[in-house]
Amino acid sequence: MPSRMVSGRRGFLAGSAALGLFTALPPVHAQTAACKDSKGRSWIPDDAFLAELPRIMQAFAVPGVGIAVVEDGAVAWIRGIGMANAQTQTPIAARTVFEDASLSKPVFAYLVMQLVEQGRMALDVPLLQYRCPDYLGDHPWLARITVRDVLRHTTGLPDWRRSPATEKLVPAFEPGTRVTYSGEAFVWLQLVVEEITGQSLDAAMQAHLFGPAGMRDSSYTWNADLAARSVHGHPAHDRAEGDAPLQVLREQWELAQKVALHWGKPLSAWRYEDAQRALPEVLALAPPGLINWPGDILANAAASLRTTVSDYACFLCLMMDGRQRASWELSDAARRAMLTPQISLPGRWTEKGLGWNMEQTRDGPMFYHSGSNSGIFKNFALGDAQRRRGIVVLTNGGSGAFVHQRVVRAATGYDLLSYDL
Repeated sequence: MPSRMVSGRRGFLAGSAALGLFTALPPVHAQTAACKDSKGRSWIPDDAFLAELPRIMQAFAVPGVGIAVVEDGAVAWIRGIGMANAQTQTPIAARTVFEDASLSKPVFAYLVMQLVEQGRMALDVPLLQYRCPDYLGDHPWLARITVRDVLRHTTGLPDWRRSPATEKLVPAFEPGTRVTYSGEAFVWLQLVVEEITGQSLDAAMQAHLFGPAGMRDSSYTWNADLAARSVHGHPAHDRAEGDAPLQVLREQWELAQKVALHWGKPLSAWRYEDAQRALPEVLALAPPGLINWPGDILANAAASLRTTVSDYACFLCLMMDGRQRASWELSDAARRAMLTPQISLPGRWTEKGLGWNMEQTRDGPMFYHSGSNSGIFKNFALGDAQRRRGIVVLTNGGSGAFVHQRVVRAATGYDLLSYDL
């Protein structure tokens, strides 16, 4: 096998043939009848679809898929299929870690709501009252952006600046008047959380959510263990043969890790000021264009979460109605606020909650989020809080959306409008 990553459909086929393609994790629990939709179906994919799934993955050159289903408010079924890395033919295993991309946002939103309930921050207080990053521009609308605006995507800020090393961050429209998706806003809110907690993002997540929830394989950052267990991304099925994709976060993290080891301070403990200080050293190691600003080597609330599929399903359980809630969990009122439309705009078919999107179906409202990183990771999570069920599908292929859409349709019976974004 050449050192260059196998890419394109031909490389995927060769690798999958050597592996035997289908490797499965055993279900956590037997399928139950506790959660049915209006047609009486469970969300656990049936055997006929699972037998067909490897052919679908092969058609779209997606080497690996993780699926987990929540029923009756608990993780009921988990399955891993295929390979974490097509080049090495490493199979998906129980503790394989996926790059969740924008599925990072609802998880971070949960932490923010925990801090709101503790009285340490407030939804309708402007971010500038908490923290003013040095990369903000000069614009009066910046002073009107609130925590709520970030979580419902009404800040007016761009998704990502094209040239963050030189371009100041300013809103393009008046906050609170329109919905425009923004990763930059989540990073600013992340810096607010650093200020309030005195901790790095990952330290705060471990203390407030991952540790208490038993999400032992979840992290927004990077270390040698995560590197060994993380999936590699693979190009879309229609990419040119031999066109190996850049493993963006992996390659950025590996360079930052060298500085972290030199300092004796793990990346999990880095705050924005650490990334600022490290930037010149990391730039000296990096190829042109890979790293541009401190945000490229800092845990990212909008995009850098890594979890096993079972850990993400555990998080979905926290969003369900009728839970016996531990003291560290959100109250029902705060949880419901995350799943309640936060802005009414004419003509929108989907609503924005706090960290989640909402879509109305024949069985009532569903909460959902998608994820896409570097054109090589495509993910989707969907939940029905009232019926206490959910599904998450994580993939390591650029055409993974073609796969996760089919999984969700087959499992739930819903043809979601969110797939037409």
